[in-house]
Amino acid sequence: MRETSRTKSPDKAGEPTAETAGAAKAAKAAKAASAAKAAPEAAPEAAPRRRQARGERRIAQLLAAAAGVFCRTGYAAASTNAIAREAGVSPGTLYQFFPNKEAIAVELGGHLLQRAHEAHGRAFLPENLNRPLPELLDAVLDPVIAFNCENPAFWALMHGAGIPGISQEHDELHVGMLTRVEEVLRACVAPAADGAPATEAELTHVAHMVLGIVKTALELILASEGADRAAYVTELKTVLFRYLDPMFTTLPPH
Repeated sequence: MRETSRTKSPDKAGEPTAETAGAAKAAKAAKAASAAKAAPEAAPEAAPRRRQARGERRIAQLLAAAAGVFCRTGYAAASTNAIAREAGVSPGTLYQFFPNKEAIAVELGGHLLQRAHEAHGRAFLPENLNRPLPELLDAVLDPVIAFNCENPAFWALMHGAGIPGISQEHDELHVGMLTRVEEVLRACVAPAADGAPATEAELTHVAHMVLGIVKTALELILASEGADRAAYVTELKTVLFRYLDPMFTTLPPH
């Protein structure tokens, strides 16, 4: 019998039927739709991270610029316009991150106080108490001096006039330094030595004197550079050695 036009010919081996081709197209379209639907969901997760990273870099840029301005002009004479100009941004960009100069000073002071605590931790290590006095002075003073030289804005903020928001933290830092100096004196001073503090009150007086000498010398050190700075560092250690040596016990080299 002759095949009528309504009779389908058998499929060739390996060739998809119309039904198979339609199913493949439908599956492909569904897969594309699913991928398109999933893509917008992933984008919002990455975008905030990029914005956050850019924001952190901008804040760091503004704080570095503020540190430079505070060092040159002092806090009172500094302005947000000067800080924005130093950072190479518009005042409007600055105000996206900080509402005023005080907020910048507080943020910068907080970062610097944390670094100061870290420097003091390196200075007052317990093993330093086993060193002879010249080595002890090196071990304690060098990290403190290095921190202040590397972060001159710390001195400008902590010792300048009219700086809000960080005076309490600075007072706490000073009290912590005084306590650590007293601990060193208590461990190393010979009670029967000539001029040695005989009471806790006298020991505190000596600790205050040591900090006063260091503070005064730091002003000269920070105001100088190169050979002059090195000379003032040497003079500071000489003054403290001559002041403390009569009181200290003789410790064997560690």
